[in-house]
Amino acid sequence: MSSRSPAPTPVPALAPRLVPVRTSVTAALALLLTACGGTGVQGTPGGSGLRDPYFPKAGNGGYDVRHYDLTLACTQQGDRLHLTGTATITARATQDLSAFDLDLNGLTVGKVTVDGAGARWNRTGQELTVRPHDDLEKGGTFRVTVRYSGTPETITDPDGSQEGWLPTSDGALALGEPTGSMTWFPGNHHPSDKATYDLAVTVPQGLRAVSNGEPTGETTTEGRTTSTWHTAEPMASYLATLAIGDYTVRRSTTPDGLPVYVAVDPEEDKASRKALARIPEVMEWAESVFGPYPFSSTGAIVDHAPDVGYALETQNRPVFPGAPDTALLVHELAHQWYGNSVTPKTWRDMWLNEGFATYAEWLWAEEHGGDTAQQTFDALYDEGEDTYDDLWSFPPAQPTSAAHLSDSPVYQRGAMVLHKIRQAVGDDTFREIVRGWATTHRHGNADTADFTAYVEEQAPDEDFDAIWADWLYGEGKPERA
Repeated sequence: MSSRSPAPTPVPALAPRLVPVRTSVTAALALLLTACGGTGVQGTPGGSGLRDPYFPKAGNGGYDVRHYDLTLACTQQGDRLHLTGTATITARATQDLSAFDLDLNGLTVGKVTVDGAGARWNRTGQELTVRPHDDLEKGGTFRVTVRYSGTPETITDPDGSQEGWLPTSDGALALGEPTGSMTWFPGNHHPSDKATYDLAVTVPQGLRAVSNGEPTGETTTEGRTTSTWHTAEPMASYLATLAIGDYTVRRSTTPDGLPVYVAVDPEEDKASRKALARIPEVMEWAESVFGPYPFSSTGAIVDHAPDVGYALETQNRPVFPGAPDTALLVHELAHQWYGNSVTPKTWRDMWLNEGFATYAEWLWAEEHGGDTAQQTFDALYDEGEDTYDDLWSFPPAQPTSAAHLSDSPVYQRGAMVLHKIRQAVGDDTFREIVRGWATTHRHGNADTADFTAYVEEQAPDEDFDAIWADWLYGEGKPERA
């Protein structure tokens, strides 16, 4: 792996200085660094990886990202898009740092600076290790800029699905759950570190770049189109998306004035119209159930990407690889509260995303002429193995491995846990719990222990031990009682 270093800085001559006999070696080194123009901070390297239960190398220790500023240019090379990028990452040091890591899969790094000064760096696997010219002080804000280029890679997940940079017939689609965002920009790629974003993307004229947040401009010059996007609310990097292709764009608002931005591949336009036209209706219903919408706009991206095989709740604007139906639209929009605003602390807590979004489908059906949630629960309990043969293979809060994070126990049994809570506390208290959970942890992170504690606080007279033991953590099929 390549490593670059700035030219050595001449060391100024030091005036004679006497160090008291009792001064420690550390203090003497600090005096020397100060005389040489250094900070005097004695840092240690930040950790490479946050030891996530399923993706231990994801994310990095020693700092907290506040903002990503990404400037990207895409050019066609054969049947793939070549990417040239500059990422400026604003972060706060959570310890005195002599070095820190960024996650970056593939791509070629050309230059790294920290606060404008050249920095040494090296690559090992997905780790880009940066050694700033001066150690960084705990609590201080710093900016690291990485210039990079290459053809981004597609990642095959442990469950066999593909993510990262996915080529399409007319461009590319970037999807990041759980680790794919590191294929197109360097960062702290773990859900526990959320940040705001600015994105400027230049693509060949005739294509359009669509991302999260709000579109802030689009210009075409000399056969190239540049689009800019701003995400003001904190976002986990796995929820960042970039869709490049030929899209039909429609802008509207919900009845209460929330902007709706929809981008649809022309091949999916006709089939998508019916479901997408229901976005204002779904949003109005969702706010009545889950509470105030946590973001500044909504919408969808519908691509023609039949090989992708899954939709993703990318922030503000979920991505569908083809025309969605209403149930899938409800599921991905419900994620904006549960998963996007309230984001899991680790990937072990994924049932808090998928259980809530799946139960939202049950609630929508119940209130729009379909089966009640109780009927859905009973059918799953009695016959669920016919559709989901792995339904009882592990508890929703403890997937057996990274390969099973998206299996049916996380989704269906996760929703069943919520229904058992509803049975225990009644409809009114359950609605208060659902809304309160989204409000209490708005734009934050939470785990399963936070959730069970919150439920117990909201219904102190109920005993939830059996629900947690049998339905949330229990092995096998629980007793119906």
